[in-house]
Amino acid sequence: MTDPLKHRRRRSRLMTYGAVAATLALTATGVGVAQAAATPPALSFVAATGHVTAERYDYDGEIYLSFDLGLHVIAGKDPLEIWARRTGYDKPIVAERTVVQNGKKKKVALPAGMVTDFTGLKDFTTITITDRAGAVVTEYKTPFCGNTWSSARTRPDAPATNPYPTSCGGYNPFTLGAVWGVQAGWDAAVLDQPQNGSFDLPNGEYTATATVNPVYRELLGIPQDQASAKVDVTVVDAEIDRAGLARVKAADAGPVEKADEHSIHTAEGDAKRQVSSYVPELRAPARRPTPLKATPTGGPRPDLRSLPAWEIALSEEDGKTYVNFGATVWNAGTSPLLVDGFRRTGTELMDAYQYFFDAKGNQVGSRPAGTMEWDAREGHKHWHFTDFAQYNLLDSTQKLAVRSGKEAFCLANTDAVDFTIAGAKWRPENTDLSTSCGADTVVAVREVLDIGNGDTYSQYRPGQSFEITDLPNGTYYIQVLANPEKKLAELDTTNNSALRQIILGGTPEKRTLTVPPVHGIAG
Repeated sequence: MTDPLKHRRRRSRLMTYGAVAATLALTATGVGVAQAAATPPALSFVAATGHVTAERYDYDGEIYLSFDLGLHVIAGKDPLEIWARRTGYDKPIVAERTVVQNGKKKKVALPAGMVTDFTGLKDFTTITITDRAGAVVTEYKTPFCGNTWSSARTRPDAPATNPYPTSCGGYNPFTLGAVWGVQAGWDAAVLDQPQNGSFDLPNGEYTATATVNPVYRELLGIPQDQASAKVDVTVVDAEIDRAGLARVKAADAGPVEKADEHSIHTAEGDAKRQVSSYVPELRAPARRPTPLKATPTGGPRPDLRSLPAWEIALSEEDGKTYVNFGATVWNAGTSPLLVDGFRRTGTELMDAYQYFFDAKGNQVGSRPAGTMEWDAREGHKHWHFTDFAQYNLLDSTQKLAVRSGKEAFCLANTDAVDFTIAGAKWRPENTDLSTSCGADTVVAVREVLDIGNGDTYSQYRPGQSFEITDLPNGTYYIQVLANPEKKLAELDTTNNSALRQIILGGTPEKRTLTVPPVHGIAG
């Protein structure tokens, strides 16, 4: 079973703890809420409180420090919005900021070097931690993207909703485009732990000084007197068993989806509204479409594209050797992929239908799209759509050598692959199995893959990964194949297959695995 803590958030051991309140106390910088609402700067940097307590966990030598400095960026009268995209995997990421001038929006390129990956603005904040004597214990820089699941409005006149994604993205090495933002009058949590590696603070008293680096202060209009904050930190011991420690880690990482064969992290977004503003309800109708409208000849369509396999590794269980991998299929089309399943009374089987919409989001047709089946195995216990994808291991001549036991799928928006394409949905609702796929007591199920979003499955279960115990050494290819039987109507079926070369070696007792980079990416 996939470890629920093996999510893709790439958190270090110094984790955020707790959620931000709906209205921040801006006492750390001397700015009251009413004053901030009356004359808000373009962007301000604040600490919600002047003192926090960090809990230090030590379980059999496993050290874990859980704290939250309570750092936030607050947008003024206009949102902070940044688009980052690359035109190819071997191309640099180009980032642009959306600004409002004379009542009109336009995009302004950010200086080169500010964005080097999809985790956010590089080296946005410098955090220095000193002990009681004033000696520097550690110092590090953190990025900032603005997307955060705990965002809230900080003044009464702020907009009622936040259109921006809830996490930064970039967990998938084949991400193409991201959108980061802070809604006007809303806050965004600032990353307060190092990305690479971790550190431990012994029990005691410390002071953390967080400062927005000058290049960003000047670029984003942060007043100099609101670009730094100090927070006193008290580190104390916390006693807990391993199960409790796991719960603390999961809570620190933010919302974690039900543990299953999916990758464990969320994708997020809100509609860009250039093609379709359609937002599907998560509940399917209780009966089949009658009369069944034909598939329209034109109009918006999903476009399923496979990404190369990633996070490829060997594992052993019960004397057998497996190749594990992550596989992503994403929707680059002009319409969400929406599939409804209707239960055959008294059975564990559903008939599936794909639905179609015009540019205004009106339903204009449907067609049969295979079946859904109930999977009662532990870690599943939901309805699987049987015609979404297929994973094959091909030999050096690209003929089938082994087929993965993963043959059916619960669609969920797990990865933000490209939120810069037209119609991309930045805040999809069905990002995990608690919002999709259904229980055994339902009569109908709706499964959706939104524009710009991908669905990643991690192949960590024997039977779903490739068993290579008796496979000869040599060159092979992992094939991720979307829409294998072409039962789904889409814009293009020529991009449904992606291959990733692997090389098996070693001895039967100790196999080796080499994974050459693809498109310059080693992930």
